[in-house]
Amino acid sequence: MQFSSFRGAVAAAAMMLASLVATAANAAPAQGAIPLSQVATPQAPVVVATAATPAPATPAATSGSAWIAQGTMLDPATQTPAAPATPANAATAPIHADSLIQLVGDMPIPVDAAELAPDMRCLAQAVYFESRGEPIEGQLAVAEVVINRAKSDLYPDSYCDVIRQPAQFSFVRHGRIPAADESSDAWQRAVAIAEIAQQNLWQSKAATAMYFHATYVNPSWAHQKVELAQIDTHIFYR
Repeated sequence: MQFSSFRGAVAAAAMMLASLVATAANAAPAQGAIPLSQVATPQAPVVVATAATPAPATPAATSGSAWIAQGTMLDPATQTPAAPATPANAATAPIHADSLIQLVGDMPIPVDAAELAPDMRCLAQAVYFESRGEPIEGQLAVAEVVINRAKSDLYPDSYCDVIRQPAQFSFVRHGRIPAADESSDAWQRAVAIAEIAQQNLWQSKAATAMYFHATYVNPSWAHQKVELAQIDTHIFYR
C-alpha cells in the first residue's frame, strides 16, 4: 500500500515537470534574447597561407649614390658591386658609356707599365706616336687600323710586327719603336684607347679601315682605296 502511494507520487511529479517544459517552450523569448535555434555554432577560423610580402624599401636605401651597372640599379646597402676589372691587357668587364670620352675615362689602366702585354704596348705606342694630338675618335681609328691589319692575311699576325713593318708607320726607325712618356696623360689615354679597340667596345667611323695618311700628303695608293672618313688631320681608307 505504501509502495503504490510512492509510485503515484513519482508519476505526478513527472507530469508536472513535463508541463513546465512545454510551457517554457511555447513562451515568447524575452526582449533582446536570441532563440537557441538562431545561435550560430562557433567554427574554427580558416587560415590561408600567403607568401610574405617584402617591406617596401625606405627612401634612404634607394636614394643617393645607388650603384648602377649594366642597366641594373643595385641597393648599395644590400648588394656588393662586381670586383674591379683587371689591368688593361686582360679582358675587362663590360662597360657602358654614352660617349667615347666617357668610355676612355672609365677604362681601368694598370699602375705598373710592366703589366701591359707586349702587343698591347705596341698598339698603345702606335696610338701615342701617330695620333696623340688628334681627337680621341682619330686615335681610336689609328688603333683599329693596326688591329684590322693583324687580322688580315696581307699583314703579320701581331700588332708589334704590323707596326714594325718597313715604311708603314713614320715613328718607327729601323724597326725600332721609341719609348713613350709613360707618366703622361697622353700615354694613359693611348693605353685606354688601345684596350677599347682591342675589345671592340666602340665603333668609330673608320672601324674597318686598313690604311690612313695625314691630310697634308697625297700618296699615290690613296686613289686605289675606298675613303671611309676624315677625322681631323687623318684620312682613313679600306
